Amino acid sequence: MKRACAVLLLMLASAAQAQVPESGRAQELLYSAAEVDAGMEDRYIDRTVELAAAGKLDEDRALLARLRYISAELIRVAIELKPESAQWQWEVHTTSDADVDALCMAGGKILVGSAFVRQLALTDGELATLLAHEVAHAVAEHHRETFSEAMLLNRLPAVPLEVVMARLDSDLSLQIRLSTLSSLQESEADQLGMVLAHRAGWSADDMVSFYRKLADSEPTALISGAYPANASRLSMARGMARLFADQP
Repeated sequence: MKRACAVLLLMLASAAQAQVPESGRAQELLYSAAEVDAGMEDRYIDRTVELAAAGKLDEDRALLARLRYISAELIRVAIELKPESAQWQWEVHTTSDADVDALCMAGGKILVGSAFVRQLALTDGELATLLAHEVAHAVAEHHRETFSEAMLLNRLPAVPLEVVMARLDSDLSLQIRLSTLSSLQESEADQLGMVLAHRAGWSADDMVSFYRKLADSEPTALISGAYPANASRLSMARGMARLFADQP
């Protein structure tokens, strides 16, 4: 017990005091960026290998080309906002797995579901908004923050990152206790994502159109659960569009 206390105190003492880009929201990050990026990269590799073995990775070559073309400028803007992300090994893939809408793991690992893109009939500008939302999660280091908060909620004993990741996968009570943070992160990714898309040159009309399509579509993981209400997200997009229009 004494050793566990010492480990936790050491982690707390070395916790990185960070701020989310643009919003300036304070974050307390217990795990290192390198540790989290490596852990999420392992998961991403496992996921893509599994999808490839099932014949469900990158079959839609036209969509893959669109994703990589659109994401290139978003990544450039993300690097301007968070210079250390230039060292990430950014990856973009698509999958026909119907359970996947879109995700971006720590370290810039992006996966987009082709069925979701077809369901919403996304234009390039709308697809850029979707990608920007996911890139925003990585730029804001939301995975690293979630793991750190889970560590704090866990109290004692202090545990390695892989243990926290495993608990998050299976512990419903822990997921519920983190739901407020998850909701905050989704709202933050909506707004920061629109900033990224705007700086990458995409039209605010396309961004509003994307959130309108989400509001009009059937519920999916991307528009339910920890995400804000559809009407709130659309209202946010319209407000952000007005802000962009007012900028010189």
